[in-house]
Amino acid sequence: MKTYAVAVGRALTLGVMALADVVMVALMLIGVVLAFGLGLVFLFPPLAQAMRCRTGQVRRLNAEWLGIGIPAPYLPEPLPVRPQPDGWYRHDRQLYKTGRWPDWNNRWQWLVGDTATWRDGLWLFLSPLAGVFLLLPLALAGCAVLAAGSQDSSAWPMALGGAAVVALAATPYLLRGYAWWNLLLLSPTAESVLSGQVQRLDQARLATVDSQASELRRIERDLHDGAQARLVAIGMTLGAVEELMDKDPAAAKALLAKSREASSTALVELRDLVKGIHPPVLAERGLGDAVRALAMDSSLKVAVTVELDTRPDSPVESAAYFSISELLTNAARHGGAERVWIDISGHGHALRVVVTDDGSGGADPARGSGLRGIERRLAAFDGVLAVNSPQGGPTTVTFDLPYALAEKYPAVKPPLPRGKMIIVGLGWGLGWLPLFPQGMVAAIMKIIDIEHRSWFLALYLPGPLQWPLIVFNIMLGLSMYAAAMLVPLQHARRIRLAEVAPARLWLGR
Repeated sequence: MKTYAVAVGRALTLGVMALADVVMVALMLIGVVLAFGLGLVFLFPPLAQAMRCRTGQVRRLNAEWLGIGIPAPYLPEPLPVRPQPDGWYRHDRQLYKTGRWPDWNNRWQWLVGDTATWRDGLWLFLSPLAGVFLLLPLALAGCAVLAAGSQDSSAWPMALGGAAVVALAATPYLLRGYAWWNLLLLSPTAESVLSGQVQRLDQARLATVDSQASELRRIERDLHDGAQARLVAIGMTLGAVEELMDKDPAAAKALLAKSREASSTALVELRDLVKGIHPPVLAERGLGDAVRALAMDSSLKVAVTVELDTRPDSPVESAAYFSISELLTNAARHGGAERVWIDISGHGHALRVVVTDDGSGGADPARGSGLRGIERRLAAFDGVLAVNSPQGGPTTVTFDLPYALAEKYPAVKPPLPRGKMIIVGLGWGLGWLPLFPQGMVAAIMKIIDIEHRSWFLALYLPGPLQWPLIVFNIMLGLSMYAAAMLVPLQHARRIRLAEVAPARLWLGR
């Protein structure tokens, strides 16, 4: 009973808020007429922001009260314009001395050109009707109470009890339908999801380019200071050997021995340099064996667990391998750890790596460049890094590469769940009953004022209750048909949103 009472309270609150949207609808219509009819375009952005605040409140209440979270569907906000080398700001073919007007134009185009803005407007326009839909059972209950008050006192308990039962029983289902309706109109579109991913990938691409440039500079520095210097020294030594070969064979032999040692050292440095670029064991034997080899070379006691049925692509393996190597280095250098546990596994399309050490903890990506470097490395593959490192340890670092195994596991479209199939079947199979015979036909009989009541249930009720029940039957039938159509559409929308970011997008193919 308490659950039903909470549902009634929430339905009453949401219904009143939806009815109050009539004021915002009027303001929006006036603003649209003034902005697009009279050219007062500066009025539209604040009205659009107010509308987004209202729909944002609905999304929050939809998640907190109705249990269905709805992410924001808007396109990414445009970045501030940058001046050209001559100091002017460009927007299309116009040049401006200040960036204020280009920023305003970009923001205007962002608000007007976003489909989600107009979907919010459609939701706001229909919101009062949804409020009537939510408050209908409570209105029926009120009509029942009024009708019972006008009749004899013996009818009061029965009418009041029937009204309470109708209101309590129908309200949770009306709230669920309201949540689905919000999800249909206010959920993200494939365009907005793809645009957000493109923006994140652009930022990740820039970070990857900077990382590659710094890596090239490191390789050049290592070659110049290491192997190149040793090879130059070997060449000079061999020149000295040529001069001493006839004069002092013993000294020439000693120089040849030094040249051989220098060549061996240069070879070791070159191998280390190649291992830092792409380890041969990673290319030949895969991520699992490469991490095991890395664990054997580490000064820590490392336990490695690998559960991969398929091998990821080479760029993914390289990113995961060097991220694990950086985490091992951090555990030994900064955490003071003695033991490390590495778990590599596949979860559907995602590659998950969990690295745990028994160090002192306190790791924070905001304070260390190592973890930020790992984040930049993983961002190129849409990866996510999570760090749990309380003071005193242990430290657990988890990173997921969500589409690392997407090409290995073909996507399977999930069928419609059984509960939703039942809703669709009941909607198409029984929706006609309250809509036509008990709704529309009963309304015609009520208007004609025919005496023969037949099997029209509403006509057997007291006069004040007949029209509310007829309207309720019509709304119930329409709702059943709407649910039968919207549930499969929403299921297909979720599948499309899940497929909007294929693996080839983040691999840059």
